[in-house]
Amino acid sequence: MSAARRLAVVAIGGNALIRDRTHESIPDQYEMVCALAVDIASMIESGWNVVVTHGNGPQVGFILRRSELAIHEVPPVPMDYAGADIQGGVGYMFVKGLRNEFHKRGMKWQAVAVVTQTVVDRNDPAFQNPSKPIGSHMDEARAKALAAQYHWTVREDAGRGWRRVVPSPRPQSIIETAPIRDLASSGYVVVACGGGGIPVIEDEQGNLQGVEAVIDKDLASSLLARTMGADTLVLPTGVEKVALDFNKPTQRWLDRLTVAQAQRYFDEGQFERGSMGPKIAALIDFVGGGGREGLITNPQNLGRALAGQTGTRIVAA
Repeated sequence: MSAARRLAVVAIGGNALIRDRTHESIPDQYEMVCALAVDIASMIESGWNVVVTHGNGPQVGFILRRSELAIHEVPPVPMDYAGADIQGGVGYMFVKGLRNEFHKRGMKWQAVAVVTQTVVDRNDPAFQNPSKPIGSHMDEARAKALAAQYHWTVREDAGRGWRRVVPSPRPQSIIETAPIRDLASSGYVVVACGGGGIPVIEDEQGNLQGVEAVIDKDLASSLLARTMGADTLVLPTGVEKVALDFNKPTQRWLDRLTVAQAQRYFDEGQFERGSMGPKIAALIDFVGGGGREGLITNPQNLGRALAGQTGTRIVAA
């Protein structure tokens, strides 16, 4: 049934599960997951096999904040275990939301969540220059005291207080790629690579060891899609299409970009490094590495975009 179906990796940001600051609870996030399940089920009905990846920025921040508040009673949660917690929690939301949507439509599909480990290079320069802020803001004295006690790196954050920072190394390989591929080709919707994957390194004997780091979700999704041989990598975002000169009088919406064009615009600074930039970089990575096409659009237009009616595509040439 599934062998001839096209395969898409759909990378959903952690912020996509939070409508606004007044809707951050777990039931609120599950409501957003249920809305996304509608789009994913429609993709399946139109002929796609789907692997869902997701970010975890806000969610892992909540775990770390709870850990900070309880630090006088229980040891802090290591970053790799915090990532595993989120993979389980968000994975459960998607498995339940998708199962209920399939049941509503009479679809004989199942979703599974796979705890996913992403290997990074222990000699990656990012480990020498931790730069990704995590956790809450603190005053200088508390930040330095916790840093001394738990061997953290802390930095002043633009006048807003002190925060812990961790490395963001580049993903090298994904341990569970083969089972994810097998499950997807057998007709399961796989939820995997949450938060970019749990960051691990290999020691001298080849054993895995979790590290205190975060991995870019879009780059990890690109790597997974490429190594699985996916047809399309989809990066849902808040806009229907990518634009040049975004929010300027000269703004121009883009339907299609070659990898070379996308790289040129990226190098020119057309895409903000904190928002659209990482998505464009991930699609350049995917298509430049042999993927057929990358697609950016907003969730409500996902079906139309996959049918070629909207969205921005990045293709080889």
